[in-house]
Amino acid sequence: MIRIAVWILLLALTALSLFLFWRTFGQVVHRILHSRRDVDFKIGSLAPRAWEFFSEVICQSKVIRERPLPGLAHAFVFWSFLAFALVTLNHFAQGFGLGFLDYRRGFGEFYYWFAFAFAAMCAVSIAGLAFRRLVLRPVWLGAVSYESGLIAGLIFILMVTYMLQWWLPEQSPAGRALWWVHILTLLTFIPIVPNTKHLHLILSPLTVFLKRSLFSQIPPLVGDEDFGVVSGKDITQITALQAYSCVECGRCTEHCPANNTGKELNPKLIALGMRSYLKEFGNDSEKPILSASISQTAIFQCTTCGACEYQCPVGIQHLPMIVGLRRGAVNTGAWEDDHGGKLFLNLERSGNAMGFSQSERDKFIAKQQFPIFDGTQEYCLWLGCMGSYDPQGREIVTAFASVMKHLGTSFGVLKKERCTGDPVRRLGNDLAFGQLAEANLQAMTQAKVKKIVSICPHCVRTIQEDWREFGGDIEIEHHSEFLARHANQIPQGGADQKVVFHDPCYLGRYRNVYDEPRRVIARAATVIDPPRSRERSFCCGAGGGMVFLGEETGERVNHARARELAATGADTIGVACPFCNSMFRDALSTSAGAGKTPRLLDIAQIAASQCVTESRPPGSGQ
Repeated sequence: MIRIAVWILLLALTALSLFLFWRTFGQVVHRILHSRRDVDFKIGSLAPRAWEFFSEVICQSKVIRERPLPGLAHAFVFWSFLAFALVTLNHFAQGFGLGFLDYRRGFGEFYYWFAFAFAAMCAVSIAGLAFRRLVLRPVWLGAVSYESGLIAGLIFILMVTYMLQWWLPEQSPAGRALWWVHILTLLTFIPIVPNTKHLHLILSPLTVFLKRSLFSQIPPLVGDEDFGVVSGKDITQITALQAYSCVECGRCTEHCPANNTGKELNPKLIALGMRSYLKEFGNDSEKPILSASISQTAIFQCTTCGACEYQCPVGIQHLPMIVGLRRGAVNTGAWEDDHGGKLFLNLERSGNAMGFSQSERDKFIAKQQFPIFDGTQEYCLWLGCMGSYDPQGREIVTAFASVMKHLGTSFGVLKKERCTGDPVRRLGNDLAFGQLAEANLQAMTQAKVKKIVSICPHCVRTIQEDWREFGGDIEIEHHSEFLARHANQIPQGGADQKVVFHDPCYLGRYRNVYDEPRRVIARAATVIDPPRSRERSFCCGAGGGMVFLGEETGERVNHARARELAATGADTIGVACPFCNSMFRDALSTSAGAGKTPRLLDIAQIAASQCVTESRPPGSGQ
């Protein structure tokens, strides 16, 4: 009778625990499944997704790589959960006299020791993580969450009670008491999970596997009534899944250039804002998200650098959320900004972000004797707004053209160009972006353009990926890729000079191009890296249309980065983006400090200085 009573009690407690778990988790599942479908989402090839799942979920590669010590501790906790799956099943089975692992012999003995090792590592790791969270309190983790302490305590008890059973006879009063402590701790842990950030234990593997395949992919609008993310009915399934998966680790916050320079934007609060909106209002509500749970000011401080998305260990893609919210604000007229309004007007009237007349570009082309692309040249050299109208941008284009001349590569420029639409695409003005993209594609079709090279990584990204919505499918590369491919033909020398290279966000994180510009610089100088480089590069502050908006709050992002670059003591700051060039040019005079101000050169200018100028006209070929 006692045994039957124990079975009934165990079944009742288990049922209660699972009921409480599903009462919350069922609501989460309902909200995700009843959100809008992501019409552009495709699973595509399973192999890349499977590899990413294995690397980031099973191996915890990103967790460890970006924060090695706490990352390794977190990984041990995760691996212990995997190792304990079989132990937990056996533990429940023992309650009904059906235990299937015998720790005294065979596989059971091996597995119990195997789980014991993980339990010991997990206990040490969870204690360390709790100490870091509750005592050290890194600022990017946010306010102390005592639910984290509760969860850590429960996990610690689970591990300790498992290890103690080795020294207590299973059927002794102390052994039975220990078994009950372990079971009750587990049954307490289960319903807490979906009510806390630890929901990521269940959802994040799915989030990583199902995240959009393209970095910072902006989904297309669907139909005339789709204005972006305005209210709950606009939140899609992937967005909802990612919002519920946030682990609140603060990695996105730690690396956000806006947050690092005193702005309101905190990428973590964008995901959490989506989550809190869904919890409070659901996905059928028409209450505006920007008045309910997310700050409009914050989303328009984003430089779209992608540091948040790159750092996130659970697959959250913040930029589609931010751009979606911007779309909603711009397309419904909720966002009013003098600088933004001027930018939109310039693009509408003049076709370029600066508002200059097309005749200014014509004069520049004539002065440099750039041939007009007629379909016979190998490359169409895309000038872009900066290369067409900005004085330093023109210097970069001219330098690059001289290198192409040195290499004997034929090229021409379009007779007329309009802005690719990058700034308005990221600011959320889809109407302006569509008009610009269609006009440019028409011009390229007429000119029979097949292959493009550009000095601007923003233009490269927009032409290659964003124009696809309007039928664009043109081969394009960044000038760093072109120059690196021909690096052996660029004369070498001047290794006594040191150049610190700044990785542009849209070339590095967006395009995964890191070695190519360094290879070009290495032909002329010794390349050094700043403290934050490559994937961890700190933004110049120009992206997301911010170069055209007023940066009114906190320290300027470009000042912070220029100071860091100058502090390396390099003779020259090397860049590979005209926007970075513009931002650092403005910042160096005030941010470089009391020492010598380094020169500022694009990699095309560095390469051009190594080349012997020849007399034949640019773009004529061999």
